[in-house]
Amino acid sequence: MTNGQKITIEFNDKVVRQFMLAAVLWGIVGMLVGVLIATQLNFWQANLGQQWLTFGRLRPLHTNAVIFAFVGNMMFAGIYYSTQRLVKARLASDFLSNLHFWGWQLIIVAAAITLPLGLTRGKEYAELIWPINIAVAVIWVVFAVNFFWTLAKRHEKSLYVAIWFYIATIITVAMLYIVNHLSIPTSLVHSYPVFGGVQDGLVQWWYGHNAVAFFLTTPILGIMYYFLPKAAERPVYSYRLSVIHFWSLVFLYIWAGPHHLLNTALPNWLQLLGMTFSLMLWAPSWGGMLNGLLTLRGAWGKLRTDPVIKFFAAGVTYYGMATFEGPLLSIKAVNALGHYTDWIIGHVHAGALGWNGFMAAGMFYWLVPRLWKTKLHSESLANLHFWLGMFGILLYVAAMWASGISQGLMLNATAEGGTILKYPNFLETLNAIRPLMLLRVVGGALYLVGFIIMAYNIWRSIAGTQAVNGTMEVFPEPHRADEKLGAGGTIFSAPVVFSTLGLLAAFIWMFTSGWLNILGLIATAFCVLLAIGHFQSRGKAWGDWYDRLLLNALPFTVLTFLSVAVGGLIQIIPMLTIERRLQTEDRVAQVYTPLELAGRDLYVSEGCYTCHSQMIRTLVPDVMRYGDYSRLGESIWDHPYQWGSKRTGPDLSRVGGKYNHAWHYDHMRDPRAISTGSNMPSYSWLHEKATDYAALSSKIRVQRLLGVPFPNWSPAEIDALARAQAKQIASELRDQGRYTEPDKEIVALIAYLQSLGKKWEPTGTAAR
Repeated sequence: MTNGQKITIEFNDKVVRQFMLAAVLWGIVGMLVGVLIATQLNFWQANLGQQWLTFGRLRPLHTNAVIFAFVGNMMFAGIYYSTQRLVKARLASDFLSNLHFWGWQLIIVAAAITLPLGLTRGKEYAELIWPINIAVAVIWVVFAVNFFWTLAKRHEKSLYVAIWFYIATIITVAMLYIVNHLSIPTSLVHSYPVFGGVQDGLVQWWYGHNAVAFFLTTPILGIMYYFLPKAAERPVYSYRLSVIHFWSLVFLYIWAGPHHLLNTALPNWLQLLGMTFSLMLWAPSWGGMLNGLLTLRGAWGKLRTDPVIKFFAAGVTYYGMATFEGPLLSIKAVNALGHYTDWIIGHVHAGALGWNGFMAAGMFYWLVPRLWKTKLHSESLANLHFWLGMFGILLYVAAMWASGISQGLMLNATAEGGTILKYPNFLETLNAIRPLMLLRVVGGALYLVGFIIMAYNIWRSIAGTQAVNGTMEVFPEPHRADEKLGAGGTIFSAPVVFSTLGLLAAFIWMFTSGWLNILGLIATAFCVLLAIGHFQSRGKAWGDWYDRLLLNALPFTVLTFLSVAVGGLIQIIPMLTIERRLQTEDRVAQVYTPLELAGRDLYVSEGCYTCHSQMIRTLVPDVMRYGDYSRLGESIWDHPYQWGSKRTGPDLSRVGGKYNHAWHYDHMRDPRAISTGSNMPSYSWLHEKATDYAALSSKIRVQRLLGVPFPNWSPAEIDALARAQAKQIASELRDQGRYTEPDKEIVALIAYLQSLGKKWEPTGTAAR
């Protein structure tokens, strides 16, 4: 509706309400599953003997539900609400908004069905099967088109800080998701990732770490920069700090992925890069936290009375705590203690429950009165939610810290002058931390109860009310010709030129040796000094250029993309372009037999990687416990890699031949009959279900396409080989007093487990 040059805009807040309510619903589902699987670690009976309720299958459902269903819906609600008001424009397309909402919910439902069925890609936070991956990419494009189209129609010329973080989120998540999900299907519900072994591990944690960075952090920071000043009725503490926070964060974050693979067979230069850039992240992360908390200056009194401020202040504080702990854990010596233990679980949940969960609650409580034109039903219930959530997080995190450090110390402890392990049985460490794991259940349940109270409070607040859309009157101002910024003005500006030259010099310094290394160091220092001098003398020109950049969304987006892409390119391209056979150290793997491959796919399908690793680190206690450390070449043909990230059970890299077939047969049927005190579920259905031999032909054909040197077997030969090996194992089982048909899944799984650590050949290259 227009009145002269004045335009009254009615925002599309319907989609905001939809995403917000969906976030509440899926948040309860995701947390409920979390409490269930935490309970299963103490009480194996909570698996209920159902294959679709086991820890291995539900753990991916929990993580995906919390990340993509809960935080994803919350993020979309916050972005759509704030973007319309920041750019003074209604969302560009109601159709795309609806398509985005319903498409995202269908994806969540599809994930909730397929993951418990064991349909998975076997990579953390990237488990969804390939048809769902394509749907995610399509809906993300719908979101991006709707967002950038809205920016194009905006009536506010300059892009506010929150919009910067939203742009970084959209383009980076798209880049990460597409690269890490590149797969070749073998059927409608199964595929193999195109990367294998160390390549797959590096790409996976380039994605996994930055899913945390650009799905759980940057959009929530954008939400912080919009909603926190609104709630506090104060401007952001420092605009300059916002600029530094944004550009340093998006540049540095992408490099830190390798810190998930410290002390492993990952090349040392990548481990050092991951650790170094992780440590550098302390500065921008804490800069952002301080900018958020200092925005509350003069409004601290509201902490006593306003639950919204309480949640926001606590959420930002948890962000600071989690981003202090992350770099700390990336130090190799600290990582040697904390990795594969509950310390990592505590770290992740401090961010998920404290940062994401509390920011979501604060935003929901702030939005409800405005989206439904009503009052919050009960501030007392909101306060009760806050304290239950706060106590729940503290209990959870403290328990996981104590549990993780205890287990790490026990696993690394030695006796007799370091010649033997003090606790050689892995179960000793597991049983020692059981009380702490039970405290985790209590803490998580308290947090869930608080969240359900919030859902009740919201329901009572909006029951019987009428939803309203916000409106705004604006005076459109056309862009002037001198405000446009072309490619030349973008690239040949002082900040971009100095940044590019400085990075080039730094890369020469980092990746060369000898006189070139010294030259790179001198050039880096010279560029930094020259940039500082230029900024001191021509700082206004830098500021004017940045102001113009904020008027032009496309150049801003391109520079943001380049900032996040460079780190990934530097780390990943060398690993992808070097011939895989040169990345083997002194051992190269033999390919699996058809039956072993079938068993490996069962291992992945059951989610065994959520509890067991197949990577013996280069640490003395690990070698003493599990055997010779893992070499790069031993997993060179593995699609996907199975290095793991948590050890609720022992490493399996050398388990092949350690026990006879009967041991594995009994262990999978009744783990406690073999390992007293084990919390592993019973996998009795593996003894009853038949192995899918028919799928092997397609799977081996795809593996050959991916470069795995399988012989050129015909389908009949593949079937015959698989059945012959199965018959042999069944015969050996019979000799050991166990009777099963050769075509049962347990036989294929035993074939795979018995191959671990046994199928490699020396290359003649000296070990490192």
